[in-house]
Amino acid sequence: MNEKIKEILDKQKIMADKRTLKEPTQMLAKEIIFFSQPYLLICDGKCEKAWGINSRPKNMLLDDEDDENYDDDYEYLADDELGIAPEDPGTYEGDCGKPRCDEDKLNKWCCRESERSDMLDVKRRMTNLTKRFPNIPKD
Repeated sequence: MNEKIKEILDKQKIMADKRTLKEPTQMLAKEIIFFSQPYLLICDGKCEKAWGINSRPKNMLLDDEDDENYDDDYEYLADDELGIAPEDPGTYEGDCGKPRCDEDKLNKWCCRESERSDMLDVKRRMTNLTKRFPNIPKD
């Protein structure tokens, strides 16, 4: 692992601790080019808990289905509220689906569909999936 990736992951671990993760998570990382720009794709490696951002179960926050904001006001359920995610959630990015083995991890699906990964620079941090989180942050 090169020093740049190690430095970013070390900073990520510090940021994760500040966001009350129960314990630091060992991250997977891969340098990628996305729309001609370099990024660091990171992931917690918990594929068995990856539903895909478009498939992850959620809790609607508004009771009135006629409210114009009904479809846009929800929070994704936390890992401990869900069982094991489907092996194939039915979403794909190009020819890539949810990884089924270690060699497939950090593929195009992970980059664009997985809620457990993120493309980072040093200033960004991953979403904490140990608790519920809204699709539109309130702060």
